[in-house]
Amino acid sequence: MSSDSAPPPSSSSTHSNSLTLPSLTRSASGQADESAGHGRGSVDRGQRSAGLRTGWPAWFLLGAVVLLAFNLRTAVASMGAVLGEVRVDLHLSPVVAGLLTTLPVLCFAAFGAVAAGLARRFGSSRVVVAALLTIVVGQAVRVMVSSIPVFLLATGLALAGMAIGNVLIPAFVKETFPGRVGLATAAYTTSMAVGTTLPAALTVPIAEVLGGWRPGLGVWAVPAVVAVLPWLLLLRGSRSERTITRGGARPLALWDLSRSPLAWSLAVYFGLQSLQAYAAFGWLAQIFRDAGVDAAHAGLLLSILPVVGIPLSLAFPAIAARLPDQRPLVVACGVPYVVGYVGLLLAPRAGALIWVVMLGLGGGAFPLALTMIGLRSRAHDVTARLSGFTQSVGYLLAATGPLAMGALFGVTGGWTVPIGFLLALVAPLMATGLFAARRRYVDDELHPSA
Repeated sequence: MSSDSAPPPSSSSTHSNSLTLPSLTRSASGQADESAGHGRGSVDRGQRSAGLRTGWPAWFLLGAVVLLAFNLRTAVASMGAVLGEVRVDLHLSPVVAGLLTTLPVLCFAAFGAVAAGLARRFGSSRVVVAALLTIVVGQAVRVMVSSIPVFLLATGLALAGMAIGNVLIPAFVKETFPGRVGLATAAYTTSMAVGTTLPAALTVPIAEVLGGWRPGLGVWAVPAVVAVLPWLLLLRGSRSERTITRGGARPLALWDLSRSPLAWSLAVYFGLQSLQAYAAFGWLAQIFRDAGVDAAHAGLLLSILPVVGIPLSLAFPAIAARLPDQRPLVVACGVPYVVGYVGLLLAPRAGALIWVVMLGLGGGAFPLALTMIGLRSRAHDVTARLSGFTQSVGYLLAATGPLAMGALFGVTGGWTVPIGFLLALVAPLMATGLFAARRRYVDDELHPSA
């Protein structure tokens, strides 16, 4: 999100220093970005000319986004790598350990819901700086304490900062790079994928070298310290970031998006793809172990999932932005899920590598969903609210996935029904994705007479 949150063009305008770049307001073909100028609800003049009021170069702005994105999963991925050691050292009960693994989606839903409102009130740069500082403090404090409540609170603090960053990045990209939404989204989703893969892979070796899980987790506060520096410069170089609404019009509220069928389709699509991902990360290794795969091999197979996601994060957003609609990509993500789950049901051990790669390809729905948030909205304030609505509703839905998998396994004593449950959810995943992928705008559904 940019350093200001402009309301929809039908009711208000910006009154602040935007970070849009004049050189990036057109697409590669030289045509104006599709979100600006297609009838009602098009981007207002203040947003289109915002680049004339900033001196920040494109590489600096994109670098700030990439650094922020890298830190939006580190606290989650690093914890998963040493959860066993943390449970033993802090004497966590199974219930508390379960809460710790569910805490990310709950925090992403709860704090993501207030992110756009905070940005409107205080300015995006200020909120991003505060979010990064909470990530630093949360990750640092949790490795210094032995109190379980304080450990959980510190972890929640770090996750709250990440939740806010999750929501604000798509709107920042929409305003700052209106003609390069796909490329900018590819950059930050790839950074997010790397920020997931590296902590998962390196936390244990770092812990072994530095003497335990505490430094292994604590080291991931350092990238957040680095990431906050360019945002501090953006904050110092900007003028007032608060949005002024003309004529006493009520600002767009997060739950105003509930009137939009398109917003609901995006939220459910995002939620179902997140549910698939969290269920896989939570249970896939155990599925392979119960099929006769040794623990080390099962862990290695699980690590392939985020690795497959890296090239997809690079490719999918750029491709999506160039297509007239994104339905082919929705299908391209849905079909591998079907192949992967059917394979797990029929031959979980024999074709394990193939099934993991298929599920990883299905995970391309994540960068696709984030890209569509920017493509299905015109004004960046609507993008911010759409991002918050999509991710809040989506992560609440996603939280049910690992719990349902565990419950179904407990009732049936096997993995056929749980895997069948995930396979059945591919149908609504594709249905909502196909609905959201058509070229329409949430702005038009919210302001039909604009």
